[in-house]
Amino acid sequence: MRHQPRKRFGQNFLADGGVIAAIVRAIRPVRGERLVEIGPGLGALTRPLLEAVGTMDAIEIDRDLAAALEQELAPRLTVHTADALDVDFAALGDDLRVIGNLPYYISTPLLFHIAHYTGRIRDVHVMLQREVVERMVAAPGDSDYSRLSVMLQYRFQMEKLLDVPAAAFRPVPAVESALVRLMPFTQLPAAARDEALFARLVSAAFSQRRKTLRNSLRAWLAESDFEQAGIEPRSRAQELSVRQFVALADLVSAN
Repeated sequence: MRHQPRKRFGQNFLADGGVIAAIVRAIRPVRGERLVEIGPGLGALTRPLLEAVGTMDAIEIDRDLAAALEQELAPRLTVHTADALDVDFAALGDDLRVIGNLPYYISTPLLFHIAHYTGRIRDVHVMLQREVVERMVAAPGDSDYSRLSVMLQYRFQMEKLLDVPAAAFRPVPAVESALVRLMPFTQLPAAARDEALFARLVSAAFSQRRKTLRNSLRAWLAESDFEQAGIEPRSRAQELSVRQFVALADLVSAN
């Protein structure tokens, strides 16, 4: 397939056969499973996945690529010409396995969008900028631990699977990539009473990450609240676990 990569869509196409094979091995697709690929591009990963499962769905924002894939691979491949940020994944079925080489410029909002559908998703395998993956899987106290870490670790178990060099793509991007697996919790280890409030509190805590929680959350909590939750008020956001953030959010909710 001949196609001029479009910068506005952040197109960098996977072109390394060894990397493609490694990704397919990591996903372990089985015939009959419900796969949904985000951004199939030239179909380098689509074809071996489709061969393994028989039929699948793909979401492609580029109309030219969507038309070419549909012409070649329909009816086994159902192509949805759309922005993945606008897709209702619940309409695609249950027990979904979501796969994608995500454009770097929308990776975080797209992950948050997918997180809304954890009840319909078995697992997610996505390729992202390596720095983003390091932030996703970082533990409390790590320099990479961030709002993204907390919000995704609230809903998913995550594992970095493999590094993908820039040379594996055409055109070659300026950054290295990595493949990460996200598996939704069947039951949340720590469920917030008010998830919207929890999200706002985490965002407020990390908006001034160098400040102590006593200062960054002073509009939310009194010093006695931190003591009640068993959290040192001089701690900083990157030192708290997901469970501790939930405890603080629940205190705010109760008050």
